[in-house]
Amino acid sequence: MRTLDWVIFAATIGFIVLYGLWKSRKTATVQGYLLADRSLPWYTVALSIMATQASAVTFISTTGQAYADGMRFIQFYFGLPIAMILVSAYFAPKFRGAGVYTAYEYLEKRFDAKTRALVSLIFLIQRGLAVGMILYAPAVVLTVILGWDDRLTTLLMGLVVIGYTVMGGIRAVAWTDFQQMLIMLIGLGAALVVAIVKLPAGIGFGDSLLLAASAGKLNAVTTNFDWNDRYNLLSGLVGGTFLALAYFGCDQSQVQRYLTGKDLQQSRVSLLFNAIAKIPMQFFILLTGAMVFSFYVFTAPPLTFHSGKVGALAGTAIEARHRQAVAAREAAARELLERRDAAHQAKFLAAHQAFDAVHKEATKAANDTNYVFMTFVTQHLPAGFVGLVIAVIFGAAMSASSGEINSLATVTMVDMYQRFIRPGAADAHYLWFSRLATVFWGLYAVASAQLARGLGSLVEAVNMLGSLFYGGLLGVFLLAFFFPRVNGTAAFVGVLAGEAAIFYTHSTGQVGFLWYNVIGCGVVVLTGCLLSIAGRSASNSRQP
Repeated sequence: MRTLDWVIFAATIGFIVLYGLWKSRKTATVQGYLLADRSLPWYTVALSIMATQASAVTFISTTGQAYADGMRFIQFYFGLPIAMILVSAYFAPKFRGAGVYTAYEYLEKRFDAKTRALVSLIFLIQRGLAVGMILYAPAVVLTVILGWDDRLTTLLMGLVVIGYTVMGGIRAVAWTDFQQMLIMLIGLGAALVVAIVKLPAGIGFGDSLLLAASAGKLNAVTTNFDWNDRYNLLSGLVGGTFLALAYFGCDQSQVQRYLTGKDLQQSRVSLLFNAIAKIPMQFFILLTGAMVFSFYVFTAPPLTFHSGKVGALAGTAIEARHRQAVAAREAAARELLERRDAAHQAKFLAAHQAFDAVHKEATKAANDTNYVFMTFVTQHLPAGFVGLVIAVIFGAAMSASSGEINSLATVTMVDMYQRFIRPGAADAHYLWFSRLATVFWGLYAVASAQLARGLGSLVEAVNMLGSLFYGGLLGVFLLAFFFPRVNGTAAFVGVLAGEAAIFYTHSTGQVGFLWYNVIGCGVVVLTGCLLSIAGRSASNSRQP
């Protein structure tokens, strides 16, 4: 990066952190630290929810996902508006009405302590693993830019996040999220504009769309159904609804956001805003990746976007084949834009497929999807904009990881420490322990970040991990809300059965991961209901 980029990067990150700390300067109680005294306006809650989702994984990996696989990933979010309406109608009123700090605290009120403890433990395992992936994403950035060791990157980022999260709690997290989300959209818009402006003379946005469509990159809706296909219309609407319902209704990192709202109405508005805005934002991000693809049709892409692997391929036969494939694809693209007929469209697709085959051969040992967008940013954006986009990536990572760390600390303190280890202590003691738990989970995130190496597309890895657990979480909350005759033991066994079903399904490899959420939830509800019926029947048979 150039000097101007460093100045903009440092100023942006510094402003975000200091602003968050300033807004949280009066935090002195557990409720203030964990729930911001339930005082935040809807727009802050709304952007905080969106920013927690839009981690660095989103900006780095989703754009790369579109470059490699097209825009069909957007179908992953088709069920989100449905889920947000349901969360607004059922989940938010239940949690706010119960006056709880965590979603899992509600389960003890409805069922029993063991069910609360089990579900809390599942959350801690799942989010504990995910937070490392989220924190690892910026390491991809500096690997491309400076060649820094990714362990150093995650350590520096982790220390910054730990610092302001420990000091300011959820209020600092929410207000930094608010600023970060605004800057994210500006930075992403700049990247999209550059990808279009830097096309060769005489080739415009419409031409770029034609090339992307001809190569199958604008495949936003896929109607063909396959159980093993991760992204199609049906899996997005059904599996995506269950995943989003579990994420926003049962995951403390999201529940904690809308519990900070001033009242139920503010919480609902923040959720419905995300229902409206999330799909357009993801479409915008994926479209940027598709435009980066069109840009690299005319600007020769590297043999691999993973800069650390380029040297090993230099001077090899595959490098020569790559140059030939690049030239052939560009020539076919220019012919297509000149003739604009089906025959030349097919010719361009064939040339792209030949190029893609060479690229896949070159990257089979090291997936480069996560490096595509940042290579484009660092090599082709003008001075100043690079620093802004890097600040966006770091801001997104800080936003998401601080939210995850704060929610992990909240569950550790409220559902474990306060409930089972040290009940009845003073508020000041719980505030101290909350800060200590924040430090622990921050350091844990730094240590576990290295697990994200070699996982391919990070955005897929994060959602795959969530789907291994969310079905069980959603099922137990549906039992709590809609099946009043199901007891705690039945719910407890139901969660275990649901998780067993998910992991068995995963081991077969026959079903796309979005369906894990449907399967797990269904098994929990069915098991809980059957056990409760059996228990009542046995009880009735024993009565004289």
